[in-house]
Amino acid sequence: MSEDNIYLTLLIILAPLSIAAIGGATGIYAPLQYQTVELRHWVTPREFIDLFAIARLTPGPGSMLATLLGWRVAGFGGALVATLALYLPSSFACYGAAKAWNKHRGKPWHKAMEKGLSPIAAGLILSGVVSLLQLGQTGPLSWATVVVVAGLLTWRRKLHPLMLIGCGAALFFSIHLAGF
Repeated sequence: MSEDNIYLTLLIILAPLSIAAIGGATGIYAPLQYQTVELRHWVTPREFIDLFAIARLTPGPGSMLATLLGWRVAGFGGALVATLALYLPSSFACYGAAKAWNKHRGKPWHKAMEKGLSPIAAGLILSGVVSLLQLGQTGPLSWATVVVVAGLLTWRRKLHPLMLIGCGAALFFSIHLAGF
């Protein structure tokens, strides 16, 4: 595939996902994984997980995964196209939606949309989590850890995520040392 086609393909994949990523990139991990690993074979499942981990550990938004995938596929130009394709459409949509949203605040349809969008966002996040767990070929302990962490963060909203990450790392490191 020529570089021009790669750039166009990145644009075609990421621009629509840009709208789904409004409010956070978690909802686009599953379709992004499908497009880059399963459909186009640009990266292996392991490479996707590695790029995901790098995107989560570095400062900045989680959607930097798209930039890293663009870099992996087509170098600096791919990273630039992927970043612009992911950020520009949603930025323009947010600007327009914010103007309209504020203009119609308090109307019945406004309240209905707020209630209807919450479960959709939760479903997108859940699909991203399940996709990453399946891609990582994790076992029951990983799935149980996700459930426990989600429960803890739901119960104690001010609990700092770094504490949970540290506890998870210690748990899995201990299990690894024990040879399980």
